[in-house]
Amino acid sequence: MEVSVVVPVYNEQHMIKETIDTIKESFKGSEIRYEIIAVEDGSSDDTWEVLSAIEDIIIIRNKKNSGYGYSIKKGMKVAKYKNIFITDADGTYPNERMPEFVRYFHDNNLDMLVGRRDRKNIPLIRRPPKAFLRKFASYISGFDIPDLNSGFRMFRKDYAIAFSKMLPDGFSLTSTITLSFFSEKLDIDYVPIKYGKREGKSKIRPIKDTMAFFHLIWKTVFYFNPLKIFLPLSILLFLSALGIFSYSFFKLEKVMDITTIVLLLTSVQIFCIGLVADLIVKRGNI
Repeated sequence: MEVSVVVPVYNEQHMIKETIDTIKESFKGSEIRYEIIAVEDGSSDDTWEVLSAIEDIIIIRNKKNSGYGYSIKKGMKVAKYKNIFITDADGTYPNERMPEFVRYFHDNNLDMLVGRRDRKNIPLIRRPPKAFLRKFASYISGFDIPDLNSGFRMFRKDYAIAFSKMLPDGFSLTSTITLSFFSEKLDIDYVPIKYGKREGKSKIRPIKDTMAFFHLIWKTVFYFNPLKIFLPLSILLFLSALGIFSYSFFKLEKVMDITTIVLLLTSVQIFCIGLVADLIVKRGNI
């Protein structure tokens, strides 16, 4: 068993050493071969100085703040093992459980294993949009997704690299990789974890990042399963045309033929576009 642990780091001067020490201690004496790759993302505090003093890790430094997703992708590229484990540097995730996750991942021959967070330390203001996004993503993928964007997960490097062109540079990377794996019907499992209280200030921007999540969910569904969008929209327009026709015929005694025809034609066009898009996706997967 082997794993490359990738830790994106930005302004975590107070927590990064503790995070790395916890990871090292968890693997100490185990049968698991591992490496730790810390990607310093242009911090404005003393994170780089603290990281530089830590031994037996690989350190990558971005010239400027390039984003959470960018840092993870950069870490994946230099990873020497075929499995990747990502975690945060802020003390919220149970890094001491990494060996347990690696064994579970290996024993069950999984493609991705995700830590499903409890909601205790997730801020109340972020819970409603997170729940809605999770429900929407579950509909799009056709699977129940217990946790869309947990940052504590292990996955196969080859699949992640295959999806890398569509993985964003920001915090939405975890959401996108979740949808990508589910859409490709890969073997995924969830294990409950405790989600600790964050030390320091969160880097997430609730409104902007939530809108980015929606954009990426739409982008992902068009990439993997376009009929999930085109078919319901086509049916909605068809039913609207039928409703308008029936109402105008029976109530107004004058058929709104132009409106009805426009809606029907639009419905057929959208359905046909969906079929073509679905055919392109399926042909690309052959």
